[in-house]
Amino acid sequence: MASHQFTVASPPTDAISALKFSPDPNSTRIVVSSWDKSVYLYDLRDENGAVGEGKLLQKFEHRAPVLDVCFGENENEIYTVGLDWDVRKIDLNTTVQTVLSSHEQAACNVIYSREHNLIISASWDSTLHVHLGGDVDSLPIVVPLPSKPFSISATATKLVVAMASRSLHIYDLKALALLTAQSDSTDPGGNRVEVEPWQRRESSLKFMTRAVACMPDDNGYASSSIEGRVAVEWFDPSPESQARKYAFKCHRQTGEDGVDVVYPVNALAFHPVFGTFASGGGDGVVALWDGISKRRIRQYQRYQTSVSAVAFSGSGQYLAIAVSPGFEDGHDDVPEGSVKIYVRELGETEAKGKGAK
Repeated sequence: MASHQFTVASPPTDAISALKFSPDPNSTRIVVSSWDKSVYLYDLRDENGAVGEGKLLQKFEHRAPVLDVCFGENENEIYTVGLDWDVRKIDLNTTVQTVLSSHEQAACNVIYSREHNLIISASWDSTLHVHLGGDVDSLPIVVPLPSKPFSISATATKLVVAMASRSLHIYDLKALALLTAQSDSTDPGGNRVEVEPWQRRESSLKFMTRAVACMPDDNGYASSSIEGRVAVEWFDPSPESQARKYAFKCHRQTGEDGVDVVYPVNALAFHPVFGTFASGGGDGVVALWDGISKRRIRQYQRYQTSVSAVAFSGSGQYLAIAVSPGFEDGHDDVPEGSVKIYVRELGETEAKGKGAK
């Protein structure tokens, strides 16, 4: 099967901050957060069950721009964070929005850990809020961070927090779940807990981290920077595993004078089946990479403006790409029709690694 691409109907009107597929491998639902103060729920299937431009199912307005969104235990609940500082749960069946907690500055990231039933948010107030799922009345534990977080990602056992000052913390999710379950939930400010990370690391990249994404096999993660580079690292602290880590240049375009123009790598996402990963850059390019064999598998056509988010579906059959004008373009206004969501239906081996059987 050859791949083909289509555009999702009724996109947001301002830059897209995040997009995520439903955790159900058979689902074609996508949830999208935007700077237009809204969250959008789409289904790529139309009324006849055909996959194409799909339809907008629901739109949820917020008080301020929404910086991240994720599905929860199933595809009928989502969690959002943004510039209103709140961590929200939205029940898609009833459309009820519940504020789980509020940070002291903008909340920039939110993830749900299925294995441990945790909702984890990160904020520019240099904290994590860790909630137990299923109980909207319980208050979180508040985990102080040494600096402002930029991106978080999780595996079945670990949470990776990429921060300012090129600092990374890796937390054991089982330990976080235990602390949250034991927390005194009567303090309205949340229970502030000093948590020792499983590992502390310094980024392999010289410049500010833009995104981090964990490998689906629980072995490591990739991170990207504002300076057109991606690093691939493994959790195993042994010298042999640490010797495998590496970084490479990407998302660069040769200018008219022959000098490379370097773009930020805004987004990373791992394929759930093959373990390869996609990167999206300020140059409007999406590339697929085999992190094990250190090779680029393919690079797609250049989009009209910056790629702000990428995501694979639970089955790995679809790759969603959010295209939004960014600061790279040198202007703040977003021209009408410039924000788009593209979806590629991938061929059977399109995202397969070079050495995969």
